[in-house]
Amino acid sequence: MDLFMKYPHDVQHEWFERLITTAKDTEWGRRFGFSEIKTIDQFKARVPVQDYEGFKHDIDRTIRGEQNILWPTDITMFAKSSGTTSDKSKFIPVSQESLEECHYKGGKDLMCMYYHEYENSRLLEGRGLVMGGSSDFMPLNEKAYTGDLSAIIIKNLPFWASLHRTPDESVALNPIWEQKIEQIADITIEQNVTNMSGVPSWMLILLRRVLEKTGKEKIIDVWPNLEWYVHGGVSFDPYRKTFIDIIGGGDQMHYSETYNASEGFFGLQDRSDADGLLLMLDYGIFYEFMPLDQLGNSNPKTLQLDQVEIGVNYALVISTTGGLWRYLIGDTIQFTSTDPYRVKVSGRTKHFINAFGEEVIVDNADKALAHACELTGAEVKEYTAAPIHMNENEAGGHEWAIEFNSPPNDLEYFTEMLDNGLKSVNSDYEAKRYHDKILKPPTVHAMESGTFYKWMEQRGKLGGQNKVPRLSNSREYLEAVLTINM
Repeated sequence: MDLFMKYPHDVQHEWFERLITTAKDTEWGRRFGFSEIKTIDQFKARVPVQDYEGFKHDIDRTIRGEQNILWPTDITMFAKSSGTTSDKSKFIPVSQESLEECHYKGGKDLMCMYYHEYENSRLLEGRGLVMGGSSDFMPLNEKAYTGDLSAIIIKNLPFWASLHRTPDESVALNPIWEQKIEQIADITIEQNVTNMSGVPSWMLILLRRVLEKTGKEKIIDVWPNLEWYVHGGVSFDPYRKTFIDIIGGGDQMHYSETYNASEGFFGLQDRSDADGLLLMLDYGIFYEFMPLDQLGNSNPKTLQLDQVEIGVNYALVISTTGGLWRYLIGDTIQFTSTDPYRVKVSGRTKHFINAFGEEVIVDNADKALAHACELTGAEVKEYTAAPIHMNENEAGGHEWAIEFNSPPNDLEYFTEMLDNGLKSVNSDYEAKRYHDKILKPPTVHAMESGTFYKWMEQRGKLGGQNKVPRLSNSREYLEAVLTINM
């Protein structure tokens, strides 16, 4: 890690050359002339930036058993990725190289960095509670298997990595989510759990069930040696105070974030005091960064590491040992540092509100909600928002459905603070709110407890890999959530 932090551009260029050399005799390699590509600019000129739809045909062929299309080694595992704006499942190819040199490497490096910072840790004297996805490792046909990324990882873990993990595979891969919560709670209550990992929203459900079953006030009373929680998938900011309150432990507890998607392990928190996640440059991934004004262009401009700026939103474009070439994964990131390169996830290329030129992204929403919560003592559990479109007599606006762990005493004041928070972090939103000419103040609905759980259950989207769509230019999600309370 010290090496790629010291020589980031060299390491990335080496991976670029290694990727195209390895894949030059694949169908894609021949199609785009990988053997003739000598520079990154040539690569960009020959290979188009594409989202999942651009790969779908060749991924489907690979699922049916054809090989050497995207990557030279056989690909038989496919990470089922859900929560897209189209609500369709994606099947991301997972090669043995990407599993071992990226996903597993990320887990090992994260633990190494934790021990580097906390040398006296007793982490491995107990169990690591893994709150994985809800999709079993299932056959697509005789030659291909699919599951949530967590299911694929759990199914293929080397024996040494399974020694400290809990629960066992049969429970971890149970696709019946409510049943799995009960099983994990019953199994782990009597164990010495020292660390946990999983998506915050679903982990909270488990922790609350553990407290209900034990009658304890804090999780630290159930697991006195608990010291580490690894989270990812969604912003932790709206959940941080709730986790600190429910776990307890004071200075004993540490929290680390990862940026791990079906397509690759991109970043990890290498220091507790660092702003952003260390971008992992030696995991078999070549990175490009697309300015958001290039989205939708037929030949979009992308940047390399030496061209990026701190605080600017970029769409992430990757080429990987899983056979994804200039793949637009749908995440937007911002750099918080360029020495070393650290990033934070700022949103999704399709999860934003820009009905009036306000360009509100998920990062804006999370910060504004945190501001409103700090001033009102509220705690947000889940939310989604969408635009209210203009008509002849009224300005437009934003409408929010928010489920609170602790609701504000005054919802009107909370709404005002949310509005002010958005103005403070987004100048475009602030400009559109001027004198209520384009955007009127937001409308906030406080939803009943369990609303989002019911909605996700109705959609068949329960599980750690599934996330509530936060923002959308369409009112489809919002209106569906609002009907739950009717």
